[in-house]
Amino acid sequence: MNNEELFKNVISHSKEYGFIFPSSEIYDGLSAVYDYGSYGAELKNNIRTYWWKAMVQLHENIVGLDSAIFMHPTIWKASGHVDAFNDPLIDNKDSKKRYRADNLIEDYIGKQEDKIEKEVEKAKKRFAENFDEALYRSTNPRITEIKNNIATVHGRYKKAMEESNWVDLRQVIIDLEIVCPVSGTKNWTDVRQFNLMFSTSMGAMEETSNLLYLRPETAQGIFVNFLNVQKTTRMKIPFGIAQTGKAFRNEIVARQFIFRMREFEQMEMQFFVQPGSELKWYEQWKEKRLAWHHSLGFGKDKYRFHDHTKLAHYANAACDIEFEFPFGFKELEGIHSRTDFDLKSHEKFSGKKLQYFDPELNSSYVPYVVETSVGLDRLFLSVLSQSLIQEKLEDGTTRDVLRLPPFLAPVKCAVLPLTKKDGLSEKALEIFNTLKLSMYCQYDEKDSIGKRYRRQDAIGTPYCITIDHQTLEDNTVTIRERDSMKQDRVAIAEVQKIVGEKTDIVSALRRL
Repeated sequence: MNNEELFKNVISHSKEYGFIFPSSEIYDGLSAVYDYGSYGAELKNNIRTYWWKAMVQLHENIVGLDSAIFMHPTIWKASGHVDAFNDPLIDNKDSKKRYRADNLIEDYIGKQEDKIEKEVEKAKKRFAENFDEALYRSTNPRITEIKNNIATVHGRYKKAMEESNWVDLRQVIIDLEIVCPVSGTKNWTDVRQFNLMFSTSMGAMEETSNLLYLRPETAQGIFVNFLNVQKTTRMKIPFGIAQTGKAFRNEIVARQFIFRMREFEQMEMQFFVQPGSELKWYEQWKEKRLAWHHSLGFGKDKYRFHDHTKLAHYANAACDIEFEFPFGFKELEGIHSRTDFDLKSHEKFSGKKLQYFDPELNSSYVPYVVETSVGLDRLFLSVLSQSLIQEKLEDGTTRDVLRLPPFLAPVKCAVLPLTKKDGLSEKALEIFNTLKLSMYCQYDEKDSIGKRYRRQDAIGTPYCITIDHQTLEDNTVTIRERDSMKQDRVAIAEVQKIVGEKTDIVSALRRL
């Protein structure tokens, strides 16, 4: 199965098994908006909980916050979103499709980087044990040529973005002969700016109502509450404030399923530090966040750092942790050194001081900030796409199995009576009612036991407990493990301990 087929399979599997539905589907849907089904809501909540516990519970100097979606409109003026939260938009005249101009160029650069990797892979096979990768990368003429081309494009692209020179940005697209993925033509419009914020109003009468914005990020709610949180929790710098919540962006091109949506959820942490120490903390949080992603167990080769070509107006360093989705390496989490821009700007616009008194220095200052920001929906997609496997079995049949990390699985354990007869259902319900107090379980007595196993495999349930006639005789059950399909006979009294130890989030937190 190639990557395109895999991605289509992820989308269809998500709907078929109740993870994700198109929003407002009976009204033909709403573009780039999705609803999370029963299992999707559980998986999303488990991912969010794992992030929150790892970020807040395991760090004595990080606390939580839940700020409002509606905020004073001047906040977005102070943050720069009103004036600078724009994307460069370009249309193809033949396909009538709209694209972000910067994404077209970044995709081109990504393809050039892929060419280098293909050259290296071919050389590895050709030279085998005698291959010196570092030497080959630095001396091979073809790789040098591609690197020089990337550097040239990078320079032009960065300059055009920093100067907001949309004429030059379009010219880069023309010179690179970038074609529309749909029409295959290079018939492009001019590049123009597009503000990404949704606006709304608050008030009983339209003529007297106040213009508001749906927040495009959760970070500003943290900044304006900086002193409230610091004073009430008595935190000393360095310390962080974490938050999860919905954000809204009127994306030019919302695409690739839940990867880019107009309504999405962020998990952010703003870490406040002494001025001058921010880059040290920036490097530390880069490594900490990468280690957290690695803890999910999908393989270190699935992640990489990508430094930003254009720094945001508030940053002095920024990078992304990228994940290899079925459609290539794309941003999963952003890590930014935001300097003191946000707090100073809110001081200026509000007229209120947002300074920290440092008892060790006996002086006050505006802290610098290091941000970690991960999209929960993108994280959900990375987990789902990496976990879904179509496996061929020894008998020639296939099964769709969702090999989720057990502590993230929506259903931890399924209780299945072999038949409805002879008191097996009653015994199974007795076991189910005991287990459901400590974990999310499911009871199922419909269809053959084989079909029920397959259904649980498809939603990612780590363990199935089968109750048969022997259970009534000796109080033992069959416990089946999802990935290996291995079955063991265990006492009923042991089931909760066995399943709990394998699926409990505490075990995952211990590995961090």
